[in-house]
Amino acid sequence: MTPAPPTVPAVPTVRVLLADDQPLVRAALEMVITEAEDLEVVGEAGNGAEAVRLAEELRPDVVVMDIRMPVLDGIEATRRVTAGPSPARVVVLTTFDEDENVYAALHAGASGFLVKDMALDDILDAIRVVAAGEALLSPSVTRRLIAEFTARPAPAAAPASVPAPAFSSPDTDRLAAITGREREILTLVGRGLANPEIATELVLSPATVKTYITRLLTKLAARDRVQLVILAYESGLVPLTAGPSPDRR
Repeated sequence: MTPAPPTVPAVPTVRVLLADDQPLVRAALEMVITEAEDLEVVGEAGNGAEAVRLAEELRPDVVVMDIRMPVLDGIEATRRVTAGPSPARVVVLTTFDEDENVYAALHAGASGFLVKDMALDDILDAIRVVAAGEALLSPSVTRRLIAEFTARPAPAAAPASVPAPAFSSPDTDRLAAITGREREILTLVGRGLANPEIATELVLSPATVKTYITRLLTKLAARDRVQLVILAYESGLVPLTAGPSPDRR
């Protein structure tokens, strides 16, 4: 009797919801995503309200969310999608240089951002990273964006849909709960260093650094690394006047 061939474990499929008011953008993203064996598009939304409804109905793993949409903008839609007990992860779709509300979207619960002119492989990798529960893209890319938007003065009258910042500045109560070593690591996260670089800087093992970051997420009630970067800036641990360090991917 011929033995049965070994069973190959199925690759977990990441379920993606696309939210953009431009059909051509949705079509291009769908074409790219569906070509990947481990990704699938489960729905499309043409406005923020529809994105919220479909996120509740379809339970995707990741929502790719445009900021500028009719009926309900992407910021408020992000806040609603991420407010539930088992929320989808949200990736903000932006032009990077033009969208003034990216920082507000991160505060609303987005795990990071996609730039519309990114390479196709980078888009797929970014969706996978977010689906795995990590912050989107390298910390230094997120740091540059946060530095740009936090350095700008707040508008005189913010739209009602823009939520209040998750962290105040300075947030002394939150930082009082962390140790000196955790403060050092939070500062380096804010500067854009990846875990191996933090380990080298502080002469620690990468596993130890990962443990410290897990503790920081818990103590500071931060959703992911993106929010740790925001807190590092808003608390003053990383000065906004500091020049950008080399990008690390």
